[in-house]
Amino acid sequence: MLECCRASGILGCMKTPQQLERYFKGAANHRRIAILFAVGKNDEMSVEDLTAALKANFKTISQHTRSLVQAGLLNKKYQGRKVVHSLSPYGRAFLAFIKTF
Repeated sequence: MLECCRASGILGCMKTPQQLERYFKGAANHRRIAILFAVGKNDEMSVEDLTAALKANFKTISQHTRSLVQAGLLNKKYQGRKVVHSLSPYGRAFLAFIKTF
């Protein structure tokens, strides 16, 4: 399996059912899907930016971004006291998959 990943890039390998489950469960909420779309339109967004864009509660958005980070769909980067989120490579692939529906 590692040879496949090295030869074709990280997204070229077939994922195990457990890995796929992690991604699908990570995005299994309308708020999380909205977060993926919002971050996809912008390169980076903080929880404050997402809260304003989605007109939602800060605590709610914070919890959903945490779930998306744990699922491997979002990256988290600290900029001083601010935390900025961006799509991970798998998040980009997952968002492209969602857009096909």
